[in-house]
Amino acid sequence: MIVMDITIHQSFLPHIDPDESVAFYRDVLGFEVRADVGQGTWRWITVGPAGQPDTAIVLQPPVCDPSISEDEKRTISELMAKGNYAGVNLATPDVDAAFNEIQAKGVDVVQEPIDQPYGLRDCAFRDPAGNLIRLQQAG
Repeated sequence: MIVMDITIHQSFLPHIDPDESVAFYRDVLGFEVRADVGQGTWRWITVGPAGQPDTAIVLQPPVCDPSISEDEKRTISELMAKGNYAGVNLATPDVDAAFNEIQAKGVDVVQEPIDQPYGLRDCAFRDPAGNLIRLQQAG
């Protein structure tokens, strides 16, 4: 068996309002803004945790692919409005402390920190576009 050296470099999440998304990832989560390309609502914004230059999230317009039909655009918009379209799992050494700091900044909390039956302690909240952000206890 060949062992490959593969890492996660970028993940993509949709945004509705690029300025709100930048404020959330920068001011609430403490991520760096590494790139901001485009104009108006058609912006691709790369953010990532400080000290982890090889790991990033690209925030993009949700229906930027020209091959997406009008019905698909409508479905994506409906799923985003419900908060059921996209998400990401993050980790922190102290999920309770991080949750308290994030909650104090007025985010849309979905789940306070709890011990899950499958062995993780985590919490969940939504970014301005409705993306589900799960924050897990690292380690």
